[in-house]
Amino acid sequence: MSFEVYDFRTDVRNILVTPQIRSRFLRFEPGTVAQRHTHDLGHEIFLILSGRCEFEIDGEKAELGPGQLCIALTDQQHSVRVLGDEPMTMYLSVTPHIQPTHTFWNEDGTKKPPRFISNRAYDVPVDTTTPTEELLDRHLAGVEALQTAVDESTQVQRAMVAAFKQAIQAGDNAAALAARDAMWDALSSVHKRLAIWDQAWNDLTARTAESEL
Repeated sequence: MSFEVYDFRTDVRNILVTPQIRSRFLRFEPGTVAQRHTHDLGHEIFLILSGRCEFEIDGEKAELGPGQLCIALTDQQHSVRVLGDEPMTMYLSVTPHIQPTHTFWNEDGTKKPPRFISNRAYDVPVDTTTPTEELLDRHLAGVEALQTAVDESTQVQRAMVAAFKQAIQAGDNAAALAARDAMWDALSSVHKRLAIWDQAWNDLTARTAESEL
């Protein structure tokens, strides 16, 4: 088999963890209440697979069962409570997955300080060998490479926007689409560089969550 197949009845763990997305199966025992939080960057999708639960999202509550799905958008406070005497298992994904992944709040509505989390919490191997100084250098190199990609893309976007407009005025549909494709090539390069930087950031901040820097 060329790819792995996962089963929520046996693979209760993080399945895919990248800067672009974190996805997992999660099981909560009866009586569990997950702490209310938000995500500064990410949208989170919850799909109930077994059991029942009550979600609260931005002050609104709803009961969900197997086959039902809900979404907490960026900055929406959300929590979940298991209902009944049976465990509840869900699939969830958060996009993007960039530390600090969760934001918690004080009772007066103010944000608590950022909480960076060890890779252990995400079922990702813990790097104990790369020096912290090297992780810092990778982080800086990532942002510098992103800046270069942004500068290069900006030049392409300016030229191709002008070419697109000219093609529209000339009624040259093929030339307009060619300009669009060039714009996409430059844009995708920026996003790929951003993902590399995000990974360097996650690696660095996971290290700072460990006891030893």
